[in-house]
Parts: sequence; C-alpha cells; structure tokens
Amino acid sequence: MTKRIFVTSTNTDIGKTYTSKLLLREFASRGIKVGVIKPIETGVIDIAPDGEELLKCVQELNLNFKDFSVEDIVPIRHKLPAAPYVASNATKLDMQKLESAINKIEKLCEVLIIEGAGGLYVPIDNEYMIIDLIKHLNAKALLVTHCSLGCINDTLLSRKALSDNKISFVTAFNCKGEDESFEVVSKPYFIKTELEILKVDKNIDTICDVLYNL
Repeated sequence: MTKRIFVTSTNTDIGKTYTSKLLLREFASRGIKVGVIKPIETGVIDIAPDGEELLKCVQELNLNFKDFSVEDIVPIRHKLPAAPYVASNATKLDMQKLESAINKIEKLCEVLIIEGAGGLYVPIDNEYMIIDLIKHLNAKALLVTHCSLGCINDTLLSRKALSDNKISFVTAFNCKGEDESFEVVSKPYFIKTELEILKVDKNIDTICDVLYNL
C-alpha cells in the first residue's frame, strides 16, 4: 500500500514545494519509488508554477512519470491567487476527480507526496478545509514552519490543530537566509519545551525516517 505524506505549512510561502522536492529526492535515493500530487493550485494562468516544479522533479526520479503532464499532477486549478474557496467561487470540491488522479499516480509509486495549499485552515469549499482533506486522504502530515519572529505562535497553533484532529505528523523548520534571529528569539523556547528542531535543508534524512515509520 502506498504511503501518503501530506506536506502542509503554517501559512503560504513557507516552502512546501521546496520541501516536497527534498522529500522526493531523499526517498528516491533510498530506492523507493516516489510520486507526487498537488491536489489544488491557485494563481494558475498559463502554467501551474508549483505543479511544473513537482512534475519535473518526479520525472527525473521515477521514469514511470515520463508521459505525465502537469494536469495529472495538479488536477484542480484556479486562476485567482487566493484560497480555493474564493478562487473557485465556493465550488464544491470534486473529490472523485481528485481521488481518480491519486489512484492513477499510486499505481506507479510506493510513497506519494501530497502538497497542500496554504495552511491547515485554508478553506476549499463549504465542507472542506485543508486539514479536512488530510484526514479524508488518511495521510501522515509534515508540518513545515518558518523561522522568523512569530514562528512560536504559528507552530504551536498548527501543531495543536493536527493533534486535536488526531493526525500523525512531523514538524520541520524551513529557515531562510533572513532568519538569523531564530537561534536567539525562537529556538530557546523549542529547546525548553523539548520539541526536536528538524530543519528541512539539514535533516531531510531524519525527517523521512520519522515520516516513513509513522
């Protein structure tokens, strides 16, 4: 049975696509057949930027995807760069279309990386938010959080949401060049509360180990 790993985050522009590609490369380096899907992408005019990156990456790592198109990787696309609920005018999520796309991909892989849109409480339609989609797909979650000021609050809120919904998850920090203050203003709290600090660029091997064994 294919292992499903849902890459979510504390907000938009945190580094989900970057992290998803690192996961794909790390799992593939272990001889594991990888696959990827981004169920919903907004802000799509002529191309789906995240989807194109993910497709190119998975095609390099798994030849079974050589004939796939970005439409296979991103089954639901909207033009407006907004929450799916807004971008789709609250159109009901086409779950059949999404599950069909997942089934097609899962025939070709052992680990499926599913990249979300925005954070956990981004609304999709009147019924689903991103966190509900994670539960519906019965996936394990990788929560990608940032390292700038405010990450303590953002990280704790998202962790609580996942825990309250009984979703198994791993937390990883995506520290960018401008986040030098993390070591002084945020890291001490996480150390004090015994949260293991895993960074996506330095600890992707450990992150994959934990996710695979959840």
